[in-house]
Amino acid sequence: MIATKSLLIKLAKKFPKKIAKKHHDYVGLMVGNLPINISKILVCLDLDEEVLPYVKQYQPDIIFTHHPFIYGSKKQVLKNDEKKQMLVDELEKLNVPVYSFHTNFDEGVDGMNDALIKALGCHNVYAPEEDQMMRIGYLGEEMNIYEFAKLAKRAFLVDYSLLIKGNDKLIKKIAIIGGGGSRSWKIAKDSGADIFISGDAPHHVRRDILTSHYNYLDMPHEIEKIFMPTMKKILLDIDFNLSVICIDHEKLPEVI
Repeated sequence: MIATKSLLIKLAKKFPKKIAKKHHDYVGLMVGNLPINISKILVCLDLDEEVLPYVKQYQPDIIFTHHPFIYGSKKQVLKNDEKKQMLVDELEKLNVPVYSFHTNFDEGVDGMNDALIKALGCHNVYAPEEDQMMRIGYLGEEMNIYEFAKLAKRAFLVDYSLLIKGNDKLIKKIAIIGGGGSRSWKIAKDSGADIFISGDAPHHVRRDILTSHYNYLDMPHEIEKIFMPTMKKILLDIDFNLSVICIDHEKLPEVI
């Protein structure tokens, strides 16, 4: 058991809310009241109705999510989202608060993008000044782009990705932003990265990348599931007596 205030202060030093404010993001306490102490934590990427049975079974003191449970004005969101209102009602009955870490976790040291690039086995990792959320690092050895795409799929435990092959360079220097950071591809290119990995790239962004003869690997947003084991390790490093359960309930779309 750890005092809630002490735990949140330690997490805030690693993932300060000022980072999220810079991105006009919504983080922190989403629903409920914080307990005095915490011993059991449930961690998930997104909190939705599929997680509720686990909440009832596990009865955590708090839920940590990556994506904000309520994105925007709470009053406005709940007015327009009956499912979310139902979830809030259930959570309040169970007296389980929800706390979210989003872009502050993505950009923070040892957070999302550090975890992702380390999963690729990269070394000499750094964040470029132009985009502190991006991570750039180097593979142990260069490889052709198709070999690298397969390596990335294995590293992130996904079945598919979308490759834009803009040139024939071997891949050694990697840039990545998990989730929907495709619009930062020019920073990756100008930094000398051989390929940029992100996701949710709209058509016109993909066209710009292709016509610029650059390499881009569009990965499913779900690679951010790495939030769960990463946050669990951070929490147990703070207090190894904590009980932390990760709920991985999200499935990739089916490829037809």
